Amino acid sequence: MDPVVIPILVAALVVVFLVAATVRIVPQARRYNIERFGRYRRTLQPGLNFVLPVADRVNTKLDVREQVYSSDPKPVITEDNLVVNIDTVLYYQITDPRAAAYEVADYLQAIDQLTVTTLRNVIGSMDLEATLTSREEINARLRAVLDDATGKWGIRVNRVEIKAIDPPNTIKEAMEKQMRAERDKRAAILHAEGERQAKILTAEGTKQKDILEAQGTQQAMILRADGESKAVELVFQAVHRNNADAKVLAYKYLETLPHLAQSDNNTFWVIPGELTEAIRTVTTAFGDQSAGEGLPASAEREAAPAAADVADSDKDGVGAPEIEPNSTLALDAVAAADEAAKEAAAAVSDAKAEAEAAGETRLPGRR
Repeated sequence: MDPVVIPILVAALVVVFLVAATVRIVPQARRYNIERFGRYRRTLQPGLNFVLPVADRVNTKLDVREQVYSSDPKPVITEDNLVVNIDTVLYYQITDPRAAAYEVADYLQAIDQLTVTTLRNVIGSMDLEATLTSREEINARLRAVLDDATGKWGIRVNRVEIKAIDPPNTIKEAMEKQMRAERDKRAAILHAEGERQAKILTAEGTKQKDILEAQGTQQAMILRADGESKAVELVFQAVHRNNADAKVLAYKYLETLPHLAQSDNNTFWVIPGELTEAIRTVTTAFGDQSAGEGLPASAEREAAPAAADVADSDKDGVGAPEIEPNSTLALDAVAAADEAAKEAAAAVSDAKAEAEAAGETRLPGRR
């Protein structure tokens, strides 16, 4: 090898080394702290940077993005002397690379220890119930203390969250029993409330049903009475419009008499006071055509005293006399009533024939 080539190669290597030592390329979201002869010189920003070779060197490389730090569970004593394990999650960001490198030796350990002491101060003034239900308050107080303490370290604490609070096992069992009892109580209350609402609704439904049934019955009775009144009015108008005479009215009256004895449950008989009067009317009305077909003398003699008694009772305001079924007078009255009924039936048949004949002869003239 030529002796001139060796020095050229050495010089080239030295130049390459010096260029490599002079140029520093910093990635995005990174910061490099430069020391010159052991003293802080400056902080390199992202991009291409030049330093003095041999004199300048990179001391620390820091990431300025927001980072997450999760601590291990730490035992903390509450105000009611219960030991609980609490672990936290910390969100922080380096705002001053120089302070983060030279103001504190290990900022993560410093933040962890500060978090533990602050938690003990905060939780020590609360009981277990308040600790479990006041996470937002604990987070806010932790963030205020940590942000104030880490500001001079070039670190900003953005958020602090309590990840878990673990009470002792005995406390967990007691809390589970309490929660179960509370849920049973709530279920019983809801069940009782449901039954009460069901009974109220049932009572309301029954009330509405009774009201509607009563209204329906009332309307039906009103309509029935209205219909009966109109029927009676129509019958009355028809009778007066057709000018019915006494023979027809007496016939219709006698026609309804057999229906009085149709029931099997009758225990006594009531002889209407108008019976002899109706018979007398029929015989009087048809006296000219059937004078020989009137009531027999025996019927007239038996009906006359009854009619007189009925007339006297009507004058006194008492009404038709009632005949007891077990007395002697009742037996005589029954026999007389049977005989009078037979004679009345014969008279009714004759009167019916005469009325039909009279109606047939009178209708053409009215038309």
